[in-house]
Parts: sequence; structure tokens; C-alpha cells
Amino acid sequence: MNASVRISVSSLRAHKRRFAGTFLAVLLGVAFLAGTLVMGDTLRASFDTMFGNATSGTDAVVRSAGTITTPGESQGVRQPVDTDLVTAVEKAPGVAAAEPDIQGAGQLVGANGKPIGGQGPPTLAGNWIDDPKLNSYQLAEGRAPSKSGEVVVNRGAAEKGDLKIGDTTTLRTPDPVKVTIVGLATFGGEDGMAQVTYTGMTRSDAEKYLTAKPGEAASILVRAGPGTGQQQLVDALTPVLPKGVEAITGQELAEENTDMISGQFLSLFTTFLLVFSGVALLVATFSIHNTFAIVVAQRTRENALLRALGASRRQVTASTLVEASVVAVVASAAGLAGGIGIAAGLQALFPAIGFPFPEGDLVISGLSMVLPLAVGIVVCLGSALLPAVRAGRAAPLAALRETAVDQSGASRTRAVVGSALAALAVAVTLTGVIVSPSLWLAGSGAILALAAFVVLGPVASTTAVRVLGSPLDKLRGVTGGLARRNALRSPKRTAATASALMIGVAVVSLFTVFGASLKATMDQTVSRSFAGDVAVSTPSFGAGGSGLSPRLAPAIAERPEVDTAVGLGRGVAEVDGEGRALTVTDPVALERTFDLGNVQGSMGDLGDDGIAITGSEADKLGLKTGDTAQLAFTDGKKQTFTVRAVYGRSELAGDYVITRDAWAPHRTQDSDTLVAVTFKDGVSAADGKAAVEKVATAYGNPEVQTRDEYAQSSAGGIDMMLTLVYALLALAVLIALLGIANTLTLAVHERTRELGLLRAVGQTRAQLRAMVRWESVLVAAFGTVGGLALGGFLGWVLVKASDGASDSAFAFAMPPFQLTVVALVGVAAGALAGLRPARRAARLDVLRAIATE
Repeated sequence: MNASVRISVSSLRAHKRRFAGTFLAVLLGVAFLAGTLVMGDTLRASFDTMFGNATSGTDAVVRSAGTITTPGESQGVRQPVDTDLVTAVEKAPGVAAAEPDIQGAGQLVGANGKPIGGQGPPTLAGNWIDDPKLNSYQLAEGRAPSKSGEVVVNRGAAEKGDLKIGDTTTLRTPDPVKVTIVGLATFGGEDGMAQVTYTGMTRSDAEKYLTAKPGEAASILVRAGPGTGQQQLVDALTPVLPKGVEAITGQELAEENTDMISGQFLSLFTTFLLVFSGVALLVATFSIHNTFAIVVAQRTRENALLRALGASRRQVTASTLVEASVVAVVASAAGLAGGIGIAAGLQALFPAIGFPFPEGDLVISGLSMVLPLAVGIVVCLGSALLPAVRAGRAAPLAALRETAVDQSGASRTRAVVGSALAALAVAVTLTGVIVSPSLWLAGSGAILALAAFVVLGPVASTTAVRVLGSPLDKLRGVTGGLARRNALRSPKRTAATASALMIGVAVVSLFTVFGASLKATMDQTVSRSFAGDVAVSTPSFGAGGSGLSPRLAPAIAERPEVDTAVGLGRGVAEVDGEGRALTVTDPVALERTFDLGNVQGSMGDLGDDGIAITGSEADKLGLKTGDTAQLAFTDGKKQTFTVRAVYGRSELAGDYVITRDAWAPHRTQDSDTLVAVTFKDGVSAADGKAAVEKVATAYGNPEVQTRDEYAQSSAGGIDMMLTLVYALLALAVLIALLGIANTLTLAVHERTRELGLLRAVGQTRAQLRAMVRWESVLVAAFGTVGGLALGGFLGWVLVKASDGASDSAFAFAMPPFQLTVVALVGVAAGALAGLRPARRAARLDVLRAIATE
């Protein structure tokens, strides 16, 4: 074994350049994985510290015990508590102070007239709590609000909106409220809780604008007296609380807040990044395997000579694995350092682009270091295992003859196995997409399809390279013909080199197709369901924004240019024990402005005790018109509703519709999510939109859009998602290009004598460079075309599987422009990868090259 190690170390010293691409591939993959884990740990620790600091003075929280959670949302809606409870709480043993905590949505408008925040994180408003220990926000500048219209805002929101103390602005609650900033606050020592905005009002203003009626609060914050622990305080409070109200410790509240962030944002974000780390490492696997396969093939005579001198198969195999181990350990260790650098860079970059990343020192845990190191070593050794075994099989007699490098081609066995895998992939996929809709079956079929592409790669590469390279004979003459023949020499090598790029391009194409399909689905939904002329909305997603004032739709309807204006509000209730979202609206105007499909019963007869539901929900619950259903609301009240209408479509109208009169007794902070407007006959689009915009200005200036503009803005988050995806996948494509460059560099090395002979018979340096570059372009073109085909197929699978698993109808779209750009980038990347190997080949000394063994 010592001899194997010495041979391996000597080989590495002599041929350092051979493993440069492998080293970089491992380094980049490990760095991305380590950076993701370090960033996740840092975010969790930062939020833990922030919430711990913010709630350090709160020893107990009194709140409603039950929540109603609708599908797709992890955080439920709680019933408010009566502020009269404060008196009873203050009399409980061990209580030093108690304050009602009123919370709601409130979006500040910046100095430029545009709303601050609302793109995901919540925009909060509440009563400013005078007790500094109970208040999560600490006054940093100015003073607390003392009269109506005065507010304190978090410093981060003020800076983002270019606001300062003394400025007057608008607060959307969602009704527009003129407010004057008298103070700036921090949260847990930070300028704000990530990108969350906060506005603190007087208690009377908070009750007026954020609650359905005075005397209600989201919770009651309690501070313990000296010598009373948090659990002791909770135990003392529990007996004085009415049924349906609970007390939890301040520590439990901080943990809930952290878990909420971790469960919703952090887990999704880190999982998202880990998936791309996996893609990058998968691409690296192909590059590493190809490098070792070529190196072993080039050293066939050397390994055979070792066997002839007495080395065992085990020793030859071990020497190759030792080389792989050295590369793996050194590259993975460098990757750990790179990962820490990536995390530090992201920590500095994300706040600059508006992404929530609280300040704090990097947290580097043992797992964040050990896992990437282990993964890097395992990936590298696993990729080198087959070439190492192949090296050990070198026959001693091979040292006595000239051995061609990598004569492997497209075997019949490979063709049969690959075809069988492809047939199985199609069968499983079609079953999971069409016959019995199942995301698991569709996903299994997609994995089988990827395996089939890899196995069939050498089989397809010969035909593909001939077809893709056929124009080169005419365009580039002999140089192009030689490039095509070089790419055809080893189908297995060409396929393995192209496979790394193929996976990167496939994932890019998959997300491109899925993103285009989501946009097409949204456009189809709006075109099919929305019959209005313009839509008024607030540009937000997630928990951000404050919604629209319910008074906006009636105000717009009064304009002479407008025929119908209907606002869509949102409520929640339990239907048959399950949380459901309710659309609160005028059903008659809704039917006139939206296409509801076939309607059984009458939308105009709902009144204050009727409900309309979609046919799919009616079938689930076994209901029909005339039947009754019991709804339980967040205020603890239950009411029996009669099903007065069953309608067909639900994309924009929702699955359950009730009137505003029916919702009024149970509402909290009332708001609309959308106002749809239809103009009278003869009113031009420009005149109608201008009239609506004039009314909207007085309600916080929400955005007024045409139907097409509304469809595009609704899909705006998709472009943001795709931009992030492309940026992350650039790493995988970079690793693939390193693989192509490394393969070509090794190919130039093995063809040194041949290249010297070409130069000797008259080939110019320029022609030699062009030949190597075009070979790189052909390999990249093969990988790109295969990636586009695989990505398009997987995109179709994902869209159809989502369609089968969802009540909404998904539209499939193949965006030609975006996919053409992906194809051109893939081919251009191949040309780029061939530049360095081409220059190196052109610099070869002719006489030395001819004399090379």
C-alpha cells in the first residue's frame, strides 16, 4: 500500500494540470453546499437572538386558544381577546404589568408616494406600548405617539421610504390614514425584523383602524414581578382566564416566532438552495468521472507496466483511488473555506437587494463543516471508483503494444438497457400524469428518464454529432471535418462530457418551461374568469401589504363611466371542521364581472344567511342547493348557512362566497384583495382607467391595471423566481464547462503526436485552434440539445402532474424565445470552454510533439 501511495503522489506531482478541472468542480460544489448550511445556521441564530431580545421583557402572553388555518397557510387566524381581561390579569398573583397588544395590517407610503414593503414580509401596525419591557420595539429616536395621528415607525422602514421624524405620510389600514412620524424604533437591536415594517399608533387609533370594534386586542402581554418565573406566572394566570383563552410563557412565544420564520421562510429557502447544491454536485460527478476515466485510459500502458513488474490489481486500483482521495480532501477543504466566504458575501449582499438577512456574526457549526466535507469526498471517490477498477484490470501484456485510448463505443447492451429504461420512464410518467395523477409516479418517471438519457448518451452521441456537425464540413472545410471526427472518436467520452452540461441545461429548461406555463395559466385564468375592464390591486405577495379599502369599490361605482365595481374581500371560517377561505363580496356584481361557469340556484339570494360554493367543494361535502352547512368563525360563533348557489369556476372567485352583511358580525380588520371594474358601453379604456385612477388616489393610490396588465403583474413573482434560479444554476453550468475544458485539455495531451503531425503537414495554428474550439462546440451542442429535450419533457411532466394534483387547470407552454436563448448560451459556453485548450494545442512545439510517445 505504501508503494501505491508513493506512485499516486508522484503521479499527482507530475500531472497537476490533469486534475485542475476536477479540483475546481469539487471545490465549487462543496463551497455552495457549505455556504448554504452556514447561511441557514446564521439566519436561525440571528432570528433566535432577535426574537429573544425583542420578547425578553414579556414573561407571559394571554391569547385565544384556537386558530383557523386555511389550506396553503401555516399560520392560522386567532380570535381577538377582550381588553377588559387586562384588569383581571393585573390582579393575578405575580403580575407586575399587563398591556393589550393590538395588531393589524398597516402599510406606510414612502416620500415618493409608493408603498413601503409588501413584497412578502408582513407590513404591521399596532398600538404603541408604553412599558418598554413589554414592547418588542424600542424607541431609538424621537418620542412615543401621544395623540391621534401620531406614529412611531421602525427605522428600517423609514430609511427605505426616505421618511424622517416630523414627516407626514399615509398609512393604509387599508383605509388611508394621514399620520405624522414622531419617533423611530428598533426591534431586538436591529432597525427592523428583517424586511417587516411596523407602525406604532395610539391605542385609540389602533382600535379605530385595526379592529372591528373597540375593546379587542390580538393578545395581552404580561410582565412578572420580582421572584416570579415565567411558568409560575402562567400557572397563576390560567385560573382567571375564561374558556377559550390561554396563557403561554414569553419563551414559548419567542420559540413560536422563530419556528414560524424557520418553518416558512428558512426551511423553504435553505431547501431551495440545497436542491441546487445537489444539482451542482451531480454535474460535478460527471466531470470528475470523465476526468479519471480519461486519465486511466491514457495511463493504460503505465498501469500495465506496473502489473508486469509485479503490482497487483488491488495496488493499481488503490493508487488511482489515493489520487482521487488527495484531490477530494484538498478540494473539499478548500471548498469549506470558499463556503464560509460565500455565506459572508450573501450576508452582505442580501440586505442591499432588499432580502431579509439580519445582521450578526456567522455561525459555523460542526455539521455545516463535516457534511460538505464528507459529501465532497464521497462524490469524488464515488466518481473515480469505476475508472480505478478499470485501471486495475489493465493486462500486463498491454505494456508491450500500442494501446488506443478509450476505444469504448455504443455497445448493443447499452442500447438495449437504455431503450428499456426510456420505455419504462415513459410508461411510469404517463401513468402518473394521465392515468392516475400522482406527483410521486411522475417524479419517479422523471428520474428514470434522466437515467435513460445518461445510459443512451454514447448510443445517441454518434448520430447526434454527425447531424450537428454536418454543416461544419461545408462551413469550415477540413478543419470542421476534423473537429467532427475528433468528437466521434469516443462516443462514451463525448456523452460523459456532454452529460454534465445536459443536466445543467435540463434543469434550466425545466424551470423555464414551468415558469412560462405558470404565466400562461395565470393569463388563461384571468382571460377566462375576469370579464372586467380594469383591476385595482396592491402589488404584494406573501403576508405583505394591507389590502384595499372596502369603501373603494362603492366609490368607483359612483363614477358615471363605471357600470359595475365589485370588491373581493377575504374571510376565514371552519366548514365541516376544516379551515376554508371565504370570498366576501356582492354576489350579484361578482356574477356580472366574473365568469363563474354554470350556476345552479341564485347568486342574488344569498342574504345574510346564504352561501355559494363551487361544484367541486359541493361534491366533497355532499351538498346541493337548499342544503345547510355550519360555519365556525374566529370569534367563536357558529352559524348555519343555506347553500343558495353552486357555481362552476373558482380560480379568482374562490370556493366559498358570502355577502358582506353575513361577514360583518364576524369580521376583524376588513379589506379587499381586488376590485374589478367594468365600464359602461361607449366609454373608452383610457377614459375609464383615468376615472378609476382619480378615485383610487384618495384611497392610498393603489395600482389600476387593464386586464392584460393585471395578468402580467399577477405572474410577476415568477420572473423573480426564475432570475434567482438562473443565477443559482450558473454554478452548475460553470462546473459543466470546467468539465468540457478539462476533457479537451486531456484530449490535447493524449493527441500531442497527432497534433504535431497535423502541424507538420501544413495545418496553421489558427486552423488547429479552430479545430479544438469546434470540437468543444459540438460537445456542448450535443449536451445542450439533450438538455433542452430532457428539460422540456420534465417541464411537461411537472405541469401535467400539478394539473392533476390541483383543482385549477394548468396550461402548458414552451417559450421559444427563452429556450432559444438557453440553446445559444449553451453553445456559446462550449466555445468559451474550448478557448484555453485550443490555445494550448496551438502552442505545441511541432518537433517535440512528433517525438512524443
